Amino acid sequence: MRKGFTTGSCAAAASKAATWMLLSGKEKNKIEITTPAGIVYSPDIEDITRGDSYVKCAVRKDSGDDPDITNGSLVYAKVSYADTGMTSDEIVSIDGGEGVGKVTRPGLDQPVGNAAINSVPRMMIRDEVMQVMDLFDHEGSLNVEISVPGGEEIALKTFNPRLGIEGGISIIGTTGIVEPMSTKALLDTIRVELNQLKEMGAAVAVISPGNYGLDFMRDTYDFDLDRAVKCSNYIGDTIDMAAELGFEKMLLCGHIGKLIKVSGGIMNTHSKEGDCRMELMAAAAVRCGAGTEALKKILDCVATEEAIEILVKETSKKNALNI
Repeated sequence: MRKGFTTGSCAAAASKAATWMLLSGKEKNKIEITTPAGIVYSPDIEDITRGDSYVKCAVRKDSGDDPDITNGSLVYAKVSYADTGMTSDEIVSIDGGEGVGKVTRPGLDQPVGNAAINSVPRMMIRDEVMQVMDLFDHEGSLNVEISVPGGEEIALKTFNPRLGIEGGISIIGTTGIVEPMSTKALLDTIRVELNQLKEMGAAVAVISPGNYGLDFMRDTYDFDLDRAVKCSNYIGDTIDMAAELGFEKMLLCGHIGKLIKVSGGIMNTHSKEGDCRMELMAAAAVRCGAGTEALKKILDCVATEEAIEILVKETSKKNALNI
């Protein structure tokens, strides 16, 4: 499957191209950067606007074969001359504009109040801009503003509102490359959510594989779902993360079709990783003294709900006989 490039790579490439045009006075229709993964990225430069003291241009996000919601979006960089008096640490000042979110909760890559442009993309942008500044012997400072028109609407379909990133998307990426159907991206999101809970003082990690468990917690106990983390099929990885982050306890709430697998040591509950739901339920039923006919019926079940009904009936029979 074809790999793509992150919003961080797009932002860095657009920033480099805008800097080159600003300092050279010439137009640039293609640029080349090297991603942290060592892969060269050579995007076309689109929608160029040139002023006396700034240049703004865009790179179109290409996510490869990954169904990334930001695929096709234009990531803009506006590079302008900075005011005098900036410190040496501010040779390249980076901020977010339209469509780039702001961090409103602790525990993320950036502090509260910063634009949601993560550390690696910031490093990439700074390195590429300074490379061009060195090329043209520019000794002043530059401002870089990253924007993604339509980013606020796109963000509503992502984890950003839940993570406390408001007003737009995040400029992210650690390698500069988008891996198709990236498991790592999902696990990274789970870790961020857990870390946020820890930073906000939570001692118990409340986890659910999916909406069934989350809806149950909300509807039955009026639980605030902002204090829970959805882990999909990655229950084992999430347990490991919770332990690494120092949570004292963990509450796992979900559908029995998922959780029965965990009872048998299946820590990735996707069906392709293993099933054994009925075998595990039958094994538990044996421990509870269920009869042979009940065990056969359980093993013939397709859904766990059906198997539970058999167990309830069997329990009722046993209780009646013990009266």
